[in-house]
Amino acid sequence: MDAVLRATAIYLVLLLLFRVAGKRTLAQITTFDLVLLLIISEVTQQAMIGDDFSVTQAVLAIVTLIGLDVALSLWKEKSSRLERLVDSVPVLILENGRPIKDRMRQLRVDEADILNAARELQGLERLEQIKYAVLERSGNISIIPKAGEGG
Repeated sequence: MDAVLRATAIYLVLLLLFRVAGKRTLAQITTFDLVLLLIISEVTQQAMIGDDFSVTQAVLAIVTLIGLDVALSLWKEKSSRLERLVDSVPVLILENGRPIKDRMRQLRVDEADILNAARELQGLERLEQIKYAVLERSGNISIIPKAGEGG
């Protein structure tokens, strides 16, 4: 039972921390971020199973984590409010070539991020060529070019 409670606590803490960290965290993963995730993984593993390294303890923790994740996904299907709370919603960050600065600052997105997505996705070079830029739930930026721009 201890493994179930520990895994549940870790799941909830990680869910909260990654929600607070923002959408861009995972979309812009760097080598350092990967190392940080590995360290977090090691620390949480120790917190979940403690001194008991038995297969039973590990299986209980894994089953708890997967069970919680499946339960949360099912609950999100029934509650759009919960889905918005956990996964957020797509956010418009640029409209008709003009960045929406307060949203971008809040989401820790800058013009270079938008231009990078515009170059990679549409071959665009300037903000003025973009009709809409949207920060998606995944943390990726979608670009909708103005008519006649990009492709």
